[in-house]
Parts: sequence; structure tokens; C-alpha cells
Amino acid sequence: MSSNAPREPGCLYVVATPIGHRDDLSARAIATLKRADRIACEDTRHSAPLLASIGAAAPTVALHEHNEAQAATKLVERMCAGEHIALISDAGTPLVSDPGYRLVQAAIAAGLRVVPIPGASAPIAALSVSGLASDHFSFEGFLPTKSGARREVFAALVDATRTLIFFEAKHRIVDSLADAVSVFGGERRAAIGRELTKLHETILRGTLAELQARVDADPEQRLGEFVLMVAGAERTEVEARRVTDAIVLAQRLATEMSASRAAKLAAEISGTSKNMLYRALTDL
Repeated sequence: MSSNAPREPGCLYVVATPIGHRDDLSARAIATLKRADRIACEDTRHSAPLLASIGAAAPTVALHEHNEAQAATKLVERMCAGEHIALISDAGTPLVSDPGYRLVQAAIAAGLRVVPIPGASAPIAALSVSGLASDHFSFEGFLPTKSGARREVFAALVDATRTLIFFEAKHRIVDSLADAVSVFGGERRAAIGRELTKLHETILRGTLAELQARVDADPEQRLGEFVLMVAGAERTEVEARRVTDAIVLAQRLATEMSASRAAKLAAEISGTSKNMLYRALTDL
């Protein structure tokens, strides 16, 4: 075969890096980064010490939220020409509240292989030690910076029966806990993972009110990077709220129509029992 024959297309490796402790970088991740022709980094300066420590000498290219569309096009061209490219973020698994989605989408659209090299992920690490239910959960990403928007997010999730996972920054954790108490109630179970896998790692567990008091009282608990987890609502609690809302709706409708008609319409809207709503109206 001629030495000038075109190379086979390369592939994209999505490589998880440590969220704190260097030893959490897997042997497979190290081998992949050392073999890669090029490494796409969220911040090349941030990743340089880690790459140097494992002897990964491939050229690096910045890929972040401001240049991802343009960088993805060039990286896909390189992979189509035969380069194997590794994608890493500053910490943890790429694409989890980090850049990389557009690159992965572009690689898939070009028919290239996209290979996961799994490893550390802050939401999963935090959930695993939270003491909260882990069979049904959702990662909701970073919370909004403004209190009003945060409360809207919480209010939309107040009846969710799954464990909720959020990222939060040190300068907002106090306000976010206050908003969480206001919307979910102080008795809702929760947990906070702070500085996971790092020297000052802390896991706080309890009710939202207890966590708020602990963070308010201890300045150390307001430093670092946070994963906030809130237990899902109890199904009985959700059902009770749904019934209460349906009764209130039926009462409002009954001011404009018969109790029978109001109960029927409220039942259709809310999915609750028409007979139960009619009894509630006639009892009142």
C-alpha cells in the first residue's frame, strides 16, 4: 500500500478528568490522553499541569462556550483527516455543565466514532454519599444567579418525586439555601457536597433548615464548590396538594355554574375524582 494513502478517520474520545484528587484519573484516561494526536481543553492553561504530570505531550486547543462552534468545525476536519482527538474539561466529565456538546454533535453528524472514557463526575459522586434516594434523580445544572429566577426553578420542581441535583457557587450558597427553604419547606431532606475529593471535602446531611443553619453558622462551609441535593417530594404529599388545588378550582368554578358542572369540569382539568370534588363542594 502506498505511504501516501489517506489515513482512516480518527475518533473523538470524551475523557473524564479528576474533580479534585489527581489519583482519580483512570489508567485508561491516561493512556488515551498520551496517545491522542490533539487534546481539546476547556482552558489549556488550567489543564497543562495535569497533562504534564502524566506525560501527555499532544498539542492542546481551547474549546469553550465562546468558540465551540468554530473550534468544533476545525476539530472535525482534523478527525476526518485521521487525527484522534481527546476532549477534556477543567474537571470531571465533559459536557456536564461544561462545553463539548456541539463538538460531539458535529462529530456524530460527520459519521465519526465518539468514545466515552468515563471517570469522575461531581453530581454522581455527591449523590452516592448523600443518603438520598439514587434510583430516580435528575441533574438540574447551575442555579440562576438571581433569587427570583431561582425560586421559579424550585417552584417548578417542588412536586418532583425524584432527587434533585444542583451546582452552586460559594458566593450564592447562603441565598440559594434560603430560597430552597422558602419554596420546598425547611423539613425537606437535603445534602450538600462541598469540595468533593479535595482536602477540605465536606458532606452535610439533614433537612434544608438544618443545612441552612449549619452553613450560616460556619464560614468554612461557605467556601469552595458545591453540589446541592434536595430529596424528592413524598407521593402522598404531592397527591394531597393536587387534591387541594382541584378543590380550590372547583370552588372558583362553582361561583359561575352549578356544583355538579363545576365538579365535572375541575375533575377533567385536574385528573381527580368528580365525585370527590362534588362531595367537597356540597359539604362546603
